[in-house]
Amino acid sequence: MNADVAGILDGIGPRLRALRRARGVTLERLAEQTGLSMSTLSRVETGHRRPTLDLLIPLVRAHRVTLDEIVDAPATGDPRIHLTPHRKKRGDVMVPLTHFPGRVQVFKHVLGPRKAKLVRHAGHEWLYVLAGKLRLIIGERELVLRPGELAEFDTEEPHWFGPDGTSVVEILHLFGPHGDQAVARTDLPDSDI
Repeated sequence: MNADVAGILDGIGPRLRALRRARGVTLERLAEQTGLSMSTLSRVETGHRRPTLDLLIPLVRAHRVTLDEIVDAPATGDPRIHLTPHRKKRGDVMVPLTHFPGRVQVFKHVLGPRKAKLVRHAGHEWLYVLAGKLRLIIGERELVLRPGELAEFDTEEPHWFGPDGTSVVEILHLFGPHGDQAVARTDLPDSDI
């Protein structure tokens, strides 16, 4: 095995451990999610066992990342990113734009009409309207956002969002899993723009 391949393989375990810890997942929970033993997972993370495809496939599924992210594959020269839309009920389409669990996640959503049902969970969300009108309920407040408008809120507060009316709405949806908040820089010098 050449040194380049050995270096790639040696980097997989530490990346898997960092990813699991960033998500706040225990080895026990990951073992439940993947069907792999805690011992096997620990040996892969510490480099005492070489990762094979039959081990990596359940791990990338559990972590919701691509195999390339875990392997840190060399660049292919193709700059295109191939996004995979997920079709949901009610005609919704969700396209994940990031694949880094434990950090702010970004999605493009096309939302179809739905009944309002308030939910709450840990985190922080930002909704940016690309097309259509978005109806947003946060606690007792109700807003309608139009293209170019943005809302930011703590998801511990009961909330719901969907189209305002019977047409779909297209949004960028950012979600910070641990209450992470975006920092908007509006003070950039002209030379940085």
